[in-house]
Amino acid sequence: MAETPAVTASEAEEILANQPFSRLIGVEVGEVGYGHATLRIPLREELLQQFGTVHGGVLSYAADNALAFAGGTILGPHVLTRGFSIDFLRPSNGDHLRAYAEVINHTSRNALTRCEVFTVAADGSEVLVAAAQGSIARIDR
Repeated sequence: MAETPAVTASEAEEILANQPFSRLIGVEVGEVGYGHATLRIPLREELLQQFGTVHGGVLSYAADNALAFAGGTILGPHVLTRGFSIDFLRPSNGDHLRAYAEVINHTSRNALTRCEVFTVAADGSEVLVAAAQGSIARIDR
């Protein structure tokens, strides 16, 4: 039997709705399950850099938030990213970004997470454009 995530998709949507920067980016919640989460970012001109590809800050945002939501599905909704590293694999452009993250290992207070960020074309084809790994910590509120 699959475990119930500590953060559901509807709770993730509420969390993002309360983050002004997330509203500005236009992020959407995809699938959320125990130990994994997917975010979607529709691409528009304001999210590109001078060469017409997705800005690295947007790719980093996608990875950071997907890592945190994946960790939150195990640790609970009160988490912060302790740190993460990201590798930009190739320039990216398309219809939207899809960031998929999963928990690799965890304790009751920390989670090691990995993320792959893809650009998705209008026809649904995907290209891996970035990969990240991070540490997510549960915080006391």
